[in-house]
Amino acid sequence: MSRIPPAPLILGLAGLIPFVWGPLTTQIPTLQAWGASHLGPRFVGPYVQLFYGSVILSFMSGVLWGFATKTSGLRAATGYGLAVLPALWAFIMTGGGPTSAGINLIYGFAGLLLLDYAFFVWGLTPSWWMRLRLLLSAIVIASLAVGVYL
Repeated sequence: MSRIPPAPLILGLAGLIPFVWGPLTTQIPTLQAWGASHLGPRFVGPYVQLFYGSVILSFMSGVLWGFATKTSGLRAATGYGLAVLPALWAFIMTGGGPTSAGINLIYGFAGLLLLDYAFFVWGLTPSWWMRLRLLLSAIVIASLAVGVYL
């Protein structure tokens, strides 16, 4: 695996802000109060994580779809089919309250990591892809777990 280029690394890390911000605002009451008053109640606690997590799973469906365009035939058809799963998972599995939605997002991001690996093994991703995805997924799943279990 090669080194992650600076732009994807910086943008990927910046994309973690809502995931990390959510549990910080659940664990630090003064931060929650500041966030709710300055940003709005939707942008604190589990709400920011759950909405943003659904958005990111849908975004990652698009990324995987793009990787599927790099091949043809049965592998392309399989790639397109697999690519829609994260968005469908987010759409179907994030209802029912913040705890079940958070748990389902954890499963969704773990499943996404398996899909990332499949596309990587098929040679459809950049060589640094799994290094980036492992880093980002670990932080996302840990942040969601704090939101769900603490």
